[in-house]
Amino acid sequence: MPETLLVGKLWAAASQDVNRHRLAGVNRLSEETSPYLRQHLDNPVNWYPWGPEAFAEAAERDRPVLLSVGYSSCHWCHVMAHESFEDPETAAVMNRLFVNVKVDREERPDVDAIYMDSVQAMTGRGGWPMTVFMTPDGRPFFGGTYYPDKPRGQMASFKQVMAAIDDAWNNRRSDVYAQADQLVALIDRTARVAVSLGDGGGGGRDGGDGNGGDGGGGDTGLAGKSGFDHDQMLSSAGDAILAGFDPQWGGFGGAPKFPAAMTLTTALRIYHRSKRPEVLRVVRTSLDAMAAGGIYDHLGGGFSRYSVDHRWLVPHFEKMLYDNALLTRAYLHAWLVTGEAQYRQVLDETVGYVLRDLRHPDGGFFSAEDADSEGVEGKFYVWSQAEFTDVVRDAAGAEAAERAAAWWGVTTGGNFEGSNILHRPVRGELIRSEEVEIARRALFTHRQSRVRPGLDDKVLTEWNALMLAALAEVAAATGDSSWREAALANGDFLLHNLQRDDGRWLRSWQAGTQDRPAQARHLAYAQDYAALIDAFTRLGEMSGQARWIAKARDAADGLLDLFWDDERSGVFTTGKDAEALVTRPKDLMDNATPSAQSSAACGLLRLAALTGEARYDEHARRIVETFSVPAVKHPTAFGRALEAVDLASGGVTEIAVVGDRADLAEAVQSRYTPSAVLAWGEPYDSALWRDRPEGFAYVCRDFTCQSPVSTPDELIALLEQDNIC
Repeated sequence: MPETLLVGKLWAAASQDVNRHRLAGVNRLSEETSPYLRQHLDNPVNWYPWGPEAFAEAAERDRPVLLSVGYSSCHWCHVMAHESFEDPETAAVMNRLFVNVKVDREERPDVDAIYMDSVQAMTGRGGWPMTVFMTPDGRPFFGGTYYPDKPRGQMASFKQVMAAIDDAWNNRRSDVYAQADQLVALIDRTARVAVSLGDGGGGGRDGGDGNGGDGGGGDTGLAGKSGFDHDQMLSSAGDAILAGFDPQWGGFGGAPKFPAAMTLTTALRIYHRSKRPEVLRVVRTSLDAMAAGGIYDHLGGGFSRYSVDHRWLVPHFEKMLYDNALLTRAYLHAWLVTGEAQYRQVLDETVGYVLRDLRHPDGGFFSAEDADSEGVEGKFYVWSQAEFTDVVRDAAGAEAAERAAAWWGVTTGGNFEGSNILHRPVRGELIRSEEVEIARRALFTHRQSRVRPGLDDKVLTEWNALMLAALAEVAAATGDSSWREAALANGDFLLHNLQRDDGRWLRSWQAGTQDRPAQARHLAYAQDYAALIDAFTRLGEMSGQARWIAKARDAADGLLDLFWDDERSGVFTTGKDAEALVTRPKDLMDNATPSAQSSAACGLLRLAALTGEARYDEHARRIVETFSVPAVKHPTAFGRALEAVDLASGGVTEIAVVGDRADLAEAVQSRYTPSAVLAWGEPYDSALWRDRPEGFAYVCRDFTCQSPVSTPDELIALLEQDNIC
């Protein structure tokens, strides 16, 4: 039986507050820190934040709950807010018929995931804004995404939908409850999908190999247990990636087209292992086309969320921290593999964008920039030909303005609603001449005087950890000291602001204002903990500071204690100390960000190699068994998961630099070593340090160590010999 929402026990405690708020007219979003919720602070809708007070009110009034989920940089969320939530007439209907709850999906991914499953089950599609109608005990019975203010084609208006829901609630209540029961059962099964997929791989409790119990004893490798030979796995995954690849424009599928950074990063890993040139072509074509397109900000760096067309030309202009973190990693690895200067340029500019525009002065990273400014999508980024020409002509002359216009494809008619989105018509040529660079700086400076898109300045643990892991890798590979300091500052920011004194991590932090202090809220989720393991591990590898490995171990222990599924393996989204919802969600597939499963498996495998802690390795392999089969068959849905499958089946190389030999560490850091971990600098509790003379580098793989080496050249030769770099 699915777990039920525990609001019933809280109704009595909340009723006094309900009556007080109802009489006083207190705006219930006024104490919220989420920028998205605060955007709705002045709506005539009587919004509640998610919590027992809203459900108690719904039970007392015998009204359904109207749940609205979105996020601050969502364009269509703004449209629905303007059309409906800011409209007094529509708000009056909402207030009369429903108890209205507003949720920021980025702060509450658990709530979002559960009710998105219900919407997808009902409609076959999902997205934001998400609108769900629920019983007073939190069970969904109807939902969708955006509803217009007036009927459009086959779409009913929001008022029509609300009237139909009210009619069903008052006149067909038994049908409503029957639908709610069916949906809860369905999303409960969806939350448990990992076990059936895992069994399909021949592992798990019913796989017949005895490896699905407590994970103890014996060889825990995947080869022979999940039916995978490592080379076969790479070949199959590579074939699947090639099958979905757009050979003309790169990426996967048609419009709208998303960057698929994790799939591209895994494709590089496959190329490194297999040397298949066609797999490298997937990566180069995709990265070249994205960096040439309008999805990339050619003046200020950084990537937009996705392209509305298949050519990467017209972006959905919002910029998300997690996209830029994942793409930083993709371009870094491509630069290390190919040596292409244009990948290094994109890398520099993307990291530069994050540190310039998404960084809190104390080191945390903000979540996103909006698609809209002054109420118009893309207004901050687009150019008329006349404005473009005037700016460049003043900086570099008329001929330079003509050449700059040709460089970025600027025309009189434009390419976006009469304006120009800057792009490179010649793909693969991104390195700017001095003249074009002068034009870029002038255009960037002029653009800075415009009204900027809205900034979602909340700091999310998971997204910061994704950026921290990428930044630590970049700083180590390039030797850039400013990036190294930014990475260390971000790690300290997270420790000081998002971890409670008892060690429990929190999800979201918001800076203080004159009216309220800085505040961290919401218990962190499995994806937060998993991302922290990887971030702190990579920060330790970058810096040589032992404290970060200790923090990674703390995060790993917390993940396994709070989130582990003892019955089916893997990690639940919510901790055992969290609020009980209609079901306990458990993600499997990678989406815009890595799933908790894939992120946990990667982090635990690498941490196990660094520390020698067997239980981290055992739990990671049990997670991998749940997605190994579908990951190989559907790589674009399991981009990060495939990294974990590769690490588990192919093994992790351990490199230890003992003693004060930063030169040996730098020789490793400056090369592409996707399946290696590096221990250097300050020793910590690990067999990698024990009984080893100082001044040497030690390389071990598959329980076998090579002879120690003492020079960077010897170390590089050893790594190349074994195809480690």
